Parts: sequence; structure tokens; C-alpha cells
Amino acid sequence: MMKFSTFCRRHCLYLAWFVSVIAVAGSLYLSEVLHYEPCRLCWFQRIFMYPQLILLGIATYRGDKRIIPYVLPLCLIGGSISLYHYAEQKIPALSKILPCTIGVPCNEDYLNFLGFITVPLLALIAFALIAILLWTGRKEEPAE
Repeated sequence: MMKFSTFCRRHCLYLAWFVSVIAVAGSLYLSEVLHYEPCRLCWFQRIFMYPQLILLGIATYRGDKRIIPYVLPLCLIGGSISLYHYAEQKIPALSKILPCTIGVPCNEDYLNFLGFITVPLLALIAFALIAILLWTGRKEEPAE
């Protein structure tokens, strides 16, 4: 029986790619099907998530873990933007520091499930999951 950590290490690219597919599909569903207009910070998060779909897809197809050092910075920067965006939605004083003046306000909650699950939190979870999976899978498998 394979341990969970061994499974994650062996299939990290596939799992990370799957998370990016869900994140991109979710963002496109919210904007194109439900017609929720993305704010400025949402666009920046998309800028760092969408390339991961392609990069991780190609790396998964090739089984090439050499992509990991190139994708991790995308996760860290995109996750930082998501964290700030989530904080801006939940801490009203932050929206006054750098207010969105064009389009949808960044502190508006389209989705507020259970009072704390918002789009930026979902993006933060996706960035964190991808980073954790890739960090776990960066090393070669130990010989059995």
C-alpha cells in the first residue's frame, strides 16, 4: 500500500495541474456564465493562475518536474495578491488604503459562503495547494 506522501510526491504534477484546471474553470464560470465582473485584483490573480494551467499541463504530459522552480514563484506572488485581496474584503479599513477606482470595487463580495468563503480565499487555497504539491514533489522519490 502506497503512503499518501509517496502518492503526492509521485503524482505532484498531475495533482497541481488538476487544481489549476479547477481554479481556471471556476474563474471562467464566475465571469462568463454568472457574469460576475472581475475586479482589478482578480485580474492580477488570473494573470498568475492561467499560465500555470498551460505550464503544468505540458509538464504533466512530459513528466518533467524541472518546471517546479518556475511555477512556484507564480504561486507565491498570486497567493500574496489573493491574501491581500481577502484581507481587503474582510478588513474594511484596508479598502481605503488603495481603493479600486475603476470597475468593480475590490472589497465587494460576489460569493460569500458561510460568511468567510470568498473568491479570493478560493484563489488563495488553489495557489497554496499547488505550491504545497509542487514543493512536496520537487525531490526525487526515495528508492524502495
